[in-house]
Amino acid sequence: MGLQPLEFSDCYLDSPWFRERIRAHEAELERTNKFIKELIKDGKNLIAATKSLSAAQRKFAHSLRDFKFEFIGDAETDDERCIDASLREFSNFLKNLEEQREIMALSVTETLIKPLEKFRKEQLGAVKEEKKKFDKETEKNYSLIDKHLNLSAKKKDSHLQEADMQVEQNRQHFYELSLEYVCKLQEIQERKKFEFVEPMLSFFQGMFTFYHQGHELAKDFNHYKMELQINIQNTRNRFEGTRSEVEELMNKIRQNPKDHKRASQFTAEGYLYVQEKRPAPFGSSWVKHYCMYRKAAKKFNIIPFEHRSGGKLGDGEVFFLKECTKRHTDSIDRRFCFDVEAADRPGVSLTMQAFSEEERKQWLEALGGKEALLHSFNRAIIPRPEGSAQLDKMGFTILRKCISAVETRGINDQGLYRVVGVSSKVQRLLSMLMDVKTCNEVDLENSVDWEVKTITSALKQYLRSLPEPLMTYELHGDFIVPAKSGSPESRVNAIHFLVHKLPEKNKEMLDILVKHLTNVSHHSKQNLMTVANLGVVFGPTLMRPQEETVAAIMDLKFQNIVVEILIENHEKIFRTLPDATFPEPASLSTSPPNAPPRQSKRPGQRTKRPVAVYNLCLELEDGDSPNLPKEDTPTSNLDSLSSPSPTTAAVHGPPGPDKNHLLSDGGSFGDWASPVPCQTRSPMVQWLNTQSPTTPSCSPAITPPSPKPPPSPVSLPATIVDKSPESIVNRKARAVYPCEAEHSSELSFEIGAIFEDVQTSREPGWLEGTLNGKRGLIPQNYVKLL
Repeated sequence: MGLQPLEFSDCYLDSPWFRERIRAHEAELERTNKFIKELIKDGKNLIAATKSLSAAQRKFAHSLRDFKFEFIGDAETDDERCIDASLREFSNFLKNLEEQREIMALSVTETLIKPLEKFRKEQLGAVKEEKKKFDKETEKNYSLIDKHLNLSAKKKDSHLQEADMQVEQNRQHFYELSLEYVCKLQEIQERKKFEFVEPMLSFFQGMFTFYHQGHELAKDFNHYKMELQINIQNTRNRFEGTRSEVEELMNKIRQNPKDHKRASQFTAEGYLYVQEKRPAPFGSSWVKHYCMYRKAAKKFNIIPFEHRSGGKLGDGEVFFLKECTKRHTDSIDRRFCFDVEAADRPGVSLTMQAFSEEERKQWLEALGGKEALLHSFNRAIIPRPEGSAQLDKMGFTILRKCISAVETRGINDQGLYRVVGVSSKVQRLLSMLMDVKTCNEVDLENSVDWEVKTITSALKQYLRSLPEPLMTYELHGDFIVPAKSGSPESRVNAIHFLVHKLPEKNKEMLDILVKHLTNVSHHSKQNLMTVANLGVVFGPTLMRPQEETVAAIMDLKFQNIVVEILIENHEKIFRTLPDATFPEPASLSTSPPNAPPRQSKRPGQRTKRPVAVYNLCLELEDGDSPNLPKEDTPTSNLDSLSSPSPTTAAVHGPPGPDKNHLLSDGGSFGDWASPVPCQTRSPMVQWLNTQSPTTPSCSPAITPPSPKPPPSPVSLPATIVDKSPESIVNRKARAVYPCEAEHSSELSFEIGAIFEDVQTSREPGWLEGTLNGKRGLIPQNYVKLL
C-alpha cells in the first residue's frame, strides 16, 4: 500500500488522520530531497575525480538500487512499475561499466546535475516554502480560535460580531492555504517520477558517446531506453489528465465545501472543546478533542488532539450517549456550549463547546438535542444531474453520424479527439443533434460549418452527458481490478468477460465506439493518436466514477488501461463470446494451484519461482513483435505520442516461431502487485492471478517489489517449451533474469551471464549448462538461447 490520497474535503475537517497522512507525504518528500541531494553530490564526484571514477560509480549505483518511488493509491500501472524498476536497471548497468574505467563525459553536468538541481530547487523547494506557510497559518488559526473562544459572552454584541467575522475570515484563509498545500503535495509525488528519471535517461545516453568500447552496450540498452521513454511519456500524459481532474475537483470543493463532504461511518465528527473540571481552587480547563458520534449505537468517541503540539495529548475515551442539552450563556461564560450526559456513567456530564453557533446546531441535531437543522453532517453520494442525453435510438444516431463524419473528413487530423472545439459551438451542435426536429437536417460529412474538433468534442460531450457512464457504475470496480493486476492475457480475458455482462444497449454502443477508435489508432502515424493516447482521452469518459474524490481520480490511469485493452482486442472482445470454461468470478477458487517441486530425490518442498518476463533487457529485433511497427519507435517526446504502450503491446502474444525470446503470456509485473493473501482477495483478483502448474524453482536474486511471495510462471511459448530434447544441444545462452541457486546442482548467475554447452535437461523446464567452469542446472525460462 502506497501513500494515502489527501482528500480536499478533509482540509475542512483537519482530522488527526488527515494530519498523519500529510506528515507521511512530507516525510516521503524529505526522503526524496535527501536522496537527490546525495545523488547530485555523487554525480559531481564523477566529473571531479577521474582516478576515483570506479568508486563513485559504485556508490552512485548503490544509491539508485536502494531508492524506490512511493505511489498514491493501492496499485501502479505497468508504466509506473517499469519506471520504478528503471533505477535498478541503471544500477546494474553502472556495475558493468565499472570494468572499463573510462573518463565520464563533462556533459554529465548539463544532462544530470542541473536538471536534478532545478527539480530540487524549483519543485521540492517550493513544497518546503508551502509547508512553512501552512505550519505558520495552522499556528495562527488555532491560536486565534483559542483566543476567540475565550471571549466573554457578556461583551458587547458589536465586539463579538467583529471578533466572529475576524475568526471566520482567518479560517477561510487557512482553508484556502490548506487546499493549495494538499494539491502541491500530491502533485510533486506524481511529478517526481518522470522529472527525475528523464535526466537519468539523458545521463546514460550521453555517457555512451564518450565510451569508445560502449557501442555494443549502447545497442543492448537501446530497446530498454525506448520502452522507458514510452513509459515516461504515458505516465506524463496520465499525470496531465489526472492533474486537470484534481484541480477541477479542488475548485468545486473550494466553491461549495459542504456539498463535497465524504461519506462517513459517523453521524457527526469534528473538533469540540471539552471542559475538564479540576479541584478547587484550580477551576477548570478546556481541552480540544476530536469527537466522533454514531447515532445508531449512540456511541461517542473523543480523542484529545492539539495541532500546535503536533499530535494526541492522551488516550481517547468512549461512552454511550444518554441525552444532550443546550447550554445558555447565562449559565456559563462561554458561547456555543452544550452538555452531554453518558448513559454508562451515571451522574457524569460533559460540557462541550463548538467552534460556532452553526456547528453547535449541527451537533445538537446529530445528538438529538434541541434546535435541530434540516441537514446532517454527512452526505450521501450526490448523483450527477441527468442531462437530456439518453442511451436510446437518438443516441445511436448521434454516435453514428459523428463517427461517420470523423472517419470521412478527419481520420488523419493530428491530435484527433485531443484537440477540443469551441464550447459554444459544441453545445449548439449537440443541441441540434439531440433535437428530433433538427437532427436529420445536420449534415456533418459535407458541411464546412462544423469543424472536426467540434464534432469530436460533441461526441465526447454526449457520452459524458449520459445519466450513467457507458461501462456502468455497477461494473466500474470490476473493470478496474484486472487493470491493476494479472498478466496481459488474464487482463484481456477478464475485460472480455465483463464486457459481456454489460446491458445490451451499452455493449452495442461500446462496440460501435471502440471499433471506431481502433480505426483511429490504425492511422496513428498521421494523427498521433496511439492506443495509449486514446485511452487517456476516453478512459474518464467511458468509466467515470460515481463519486468524485482524489482516490477516484488516482484510478484514472487504470481506466485508461481498460480502454487500451478494449481497442487492442476489439475483435476478440466484441465478436466472440467469453471462454465457457472461465468460471463466474464469484465461483472461483480462493487460492491458485500449487506448483509441483522439481523432479528430485532431495526431500522438502521447493519455493515458487517468479515469472521471468524480463523483456526490459532483451534486444527485440524486427520480427520479435509483429504488431509493433518500426516507424512507431519514438525518438522524441512528440514522436513517442505515436508509439503503442508496452502495456498494450504485450497483449499481442508471444513472438514468432523463429525467435527464442521469453514473452510469457501469463507474466507481468502485475502478478506481484497485490500484497493481500489469496484468502482475502476479491474473486476477480483470484481469477486474474491463477497460476500455471509448471514451475522451475530457483529463487530470484532480486526481490520483487511486492511483499507477497512471487507467483509461479505460467506456461511458456511453444517455441521454448515444445522443443524436443535433441533440439537444444551445444548451444550458448544468456541470462535475462538473475538467479540464486538453492541446491548444489543448480547454478547462480546475474543478468547477462553467458552459458556454454547448453543442452536440454532430463528434468522438465530445466537446461544444463556451464558457467565459469562449473556445470549445473539452469531454469529454462531465465535464459535466452543465442
